Amino acid sequence: MPRPVLFVSHADALGGAERSLLLLLTFLERSRWQLHLVAPDGLLAEDAARVGTTVHRMVLPRLRGSSHTFRDWWQTAARIGAIARAINAVLIHSTTVRATGYAALAALLSSVPFVWHMRDFWLSETQPRGKWADRLGKMVFYALASRVLTNSQAVADLFPCSAKVSVLYNGIDLSRFDRPVALADHKVEICKAAGWVSDAPIVGMVGRLRPWKGQETFLQMASHINATMPQCRFLVVGGDPFVVEDGYEKRLLALRSALGLEGLVHFSGQLQDVRPALAAMDLFVHPGAPEPFGLVNVEAMAMGKPVVAFAHGALPEIVVHDETGLLVPAGDVAALSKSVAQLVQTPEICQRMGRAGRQRVEDRFRIERVVVELEHLWRTIVVRGE
Repeated sequence: MPRPVLFVSHADALGGAERSLLLLLTFLERSRWQLHLVAPDGLLAEDAARVGTTVHRMVLPRLRGSSHTFRDWWQTAARIGAIARAINAVLIHSTTVRATGYAALAALLSSVPFVWHMRDFWLSETQPRGKWADRLGKMVFYALASRVLTNSQAVADLFPCSAKVSVLYNGIDLSRFDRPVALADHKVEICKAAGWVSDAPIVGMVGRLRPWKGQETFLQMASHINATMPQCRFLVVGGDPFVVEDGYEKRLLALRSALGLEGLVHFSGQLQDVRPALAAMDLFVHPGAPEPFGLVNVEAMAMGKPVVAFAHGALPEIVVHDETGLLVPAGDVAALSKSVAQLVQTPEICQRMGRAGRQRVEDRFRIERVVVELEHLWRTIVVRGE
C-alpha cells in the first residue's frame, strides 16, 4: 500500500527548486509513495498534476512585513495539517523557506513527521545583515524537523546543528540530454537569431536576470576576452520569470553598449527549454554569487560542456577543477577571463573536459540515484515513527 507524503511549496512559477521538485515527483516510486502537493495555482501546480501528483491548491501568504502574520500563519498551517490528517500522511516535506514556516507548524498540529528540504543558504533571499536571526530561525525549524535535507555541503555547513542534516544533491533526467539533443544543429539557429557567423566560438551562461546571477560580471569578462579574441561571441540565457521588473535588464543592455559589445553579446530572454542553448555553446560560464547548488552547471556538464566558474558556494562540489572545467578565485574577473580564453584556444581540452563532465553527471547527479537516496531517508523516518 503506497504511503501518502505531503509536499509543501509556496511557489507558483518554476525556478530551480521547483524544477528539482517536479523531477522528484516524476521519478518517485508510485507503488511505494502516494504523492500530494500543497501549492498555489500556477505552473508548479499544473506540472505537478500532469505527472500524477494530487495537488491541494492553496496560497501561502508572505509572512514578513504582513499585518496579519500570526493569523495567516496559524490558519494556513492548520489547513495544511488538516490535509495531512485527511490523507493519513506519513510525513510532511517542505521545499521552500516560506513553505517551511507553515509546514513545521502543520506537522506539529497534526503529529506528522516533518522533513525540511533547505535549498538556500539563508532563510531570507539574500544574506541577512544580522545572522543571529537566521541562526535562531534555523535552530527552531531544526528542532521541529525529523530530518533536514540540504542540496549541498555548502548549505549544510551553515547550519548551527548537524546531527539531523543530510546532503541530497539535486538531480537531472539524463535521458533529456542524450546525443540526439546534443548533436542537433542548435548552434546554427542560435547564430542566426543573434546575427553571428555559424562557426563563431560561443561562450555562454544561463540564469535569471538578477544581480547575484552575475550577468554584469559576464559582460566584463566578455569585454576582456574581446580585446584579444574578437572572434568570440557571448550568449546570455535568462529572463525575469518571477516578474521583479526592477530595471536590471535595462542596466545590462546599457552596460553592453558602454563596453562596446553590441553585436557580440546576445540576450536570448527566458527560455522554457535551455538545452538547445547549452548545446550551441562551446563552453559554459558560471559568473555569479555563491550558489547553494547551481543546477544549470550540472545540465551544462550533461550536455558535454566544460564549466568555468568561481570556486565558491557549491560549485567545487559539482565541477572538478582541471577535469570537468576550471575553477578560479571568487570575484577574480581577470582569472575568469583568462581561463575561458585558455579553453576557447584549446578545443581538444574542451572536448576532454566535456566528456569527463558528462561522466560525472552520470556517476553522481542522475535523478534515479537521488530518488533512491531520498526514499531511503524517508523510510528511516517512517519506520521509526511506526
